Amino acid sequence: MAVYTEVPFGEAAALAEKLGLGTLTELRGIQGGIENTNYFITCVTDGVAREHVLTVFERLGVDQLPFYLRLMQHLARKAIPVPGPVADGSGEILHTVQGKPAAVVEKLRGRSELSPTADHCQAVGDMLARMHLAGQDFGLQQPNLRGLPWWNETVPVVVPHLASSQRDLLTAELAYQNHVASLPAYSALPRGPIHADLFRDNVMFEEGRLSGFFDFYFAGCDTFLFDLAVCLNDWCIVHAEGDDDGQHDETRAQAMLAAYQAVRPLTSAERQLLPAMLRAGALRFWLSRLWDWYLPRDAAMLKPHDPGHFERVLRARLARLPDLSAPLLDAATVTT
Repeated sequence: MAVYTEVPFGEAAALAEKLGLGTLTELRGIQGGIENTNYFITCVTDGVAREHVLTVFERLGVDQLPFYLRLMQHLARKAIPVPGPVADGSGEILHTVQGKPAAVVEKLRGRSELSPTADHCQAVGDMLARMHLAGQDFGLQQPNLRGLPWWNETVPVVVPHLASSQRDLLTAELAYQNHVASLPAYSALPRGPIHADLFRDNVMFEEGRLSGFFDFYFAGCDTFLFDLAVCLNDWCIVHAEGDDDGQHDETRAQAMLAAYQAVRPLTSAERQLLPAMLRAGALRFWLSRLWDWYLPRDAAMLKPHDPGHFERVLRARLARLPDLSAPLLDAATVTT
């Protein structure tokens, strides 16, 4: 979460007062991530200090933002632990800061687990399935803006920057994903609102228990299986320097899959296409990191992610996808 827009203290204080949050005492920019401007804001009411997160949206427009904010509101009402947007006196949850759309949400308790165990992966799998079920009756529709159409638009933009082996891999995988999207099994995949970016740093744990999902600003309506694959590609792989980076971790993956299926069992189409969606998830984040790496935007605080990590994840998935099938998936139904 970078800082592209410098927010004056006085403007943030006026917004906090308008939202009934009390007196602003601290405004602190958040480093990490790449899409929006984010600040921690600390406000005091009756001597009690509370923290919230102020987000200024740099790319998303006012026509798109109600989907994200109302989805968080909907899930919070369904007892899914997500940060609820703060409304003003008229019930409005979309605000304006420095002439740009903005929102203030509750700050979740706890911290991220960047070195997760099987227990953490089990908790994420369980809550992810509950979130998918809770979102099925959400009334708004919006596509995943970083889905296949964006991949098709963006690959030609980044390939001139790549080595020949990378170009070959990227274009071949894009062709494969276009083929997958044309299959009847893909059309049969259950769909609904998904997070689409539920990495380790977008989940909080407090005293060993999952305390919330946050940063829903890549959410959209897509297949639940893609959401699960994105999680498996971050929570259940090796993050390390050297050759092991991006490799599959069987124990953590099985913990996540078992917990998810205990709440929402995978359909036959999902079981068949899980390997393809693991590849799709790796492609999506390799591509977006390539885009941010070679076509960066100016920001006061910005550290782009290494695109090579998800290149390694994709190559690892191509090398050993069938191994993920046992014991939860019938190996006879798994295709690559």
